[in-house]
Amino acid sequence: MVLIMASCAPLSDANTNPNSLPPDTAVTNPPGNDLSTNEPNNNPLSPKPGDEKLTRGDVFLNQASLVIRESYPPQISLDISGDLPTPCHQLRAEIAAPDTENKITMDIYSVVNASMVCTQVLEPFHAYIDLGTFPSGHYSVWVNGELAGEFDS
Repeated sequence: MVLIMASCAPLSDANTNPNSLPPDTAVTNPPGNDLSTNEPNNNPLSPKPGDEKLTRGDVFLNQASLVIRESYPPQISLDISGDLPTPCHQLRAEIAAPDTENKITMDIYSVVNASMVCTQVLEPFHAYIDLGTFPSGHYSVWVNGELAGEFDS
């Protein structure tokens, strides 16, 4: 009986960022979250106070793709997954506003306290990063120097 009840329980994804949005969630664009302006955005993976005291590390990206929600104007998110070098590493993402060629560059990396003893095993992650809405035009999104996708707004 316990086995049957346990098999009906919803699965939890411990690697999903609680501040991220799944692809089918409606997104509102809160003030300051529009990358077409130079205002700061509400990226939950943006650098945090105290990161300057941590050591910057790599991430191993397995997948980076755009999620374009059918709305007007289109709402754009980036779906990323991969591995952190250890469970002690924390995921970070810096997102630049579009340049003159409508190129949006993102730097995905990790930070870690170098003095912390940590198990040397890869830590999988999966996150959605809301990029917001954009004025009319053709845009390209580059993640760690690689083209993740293009979209028209």
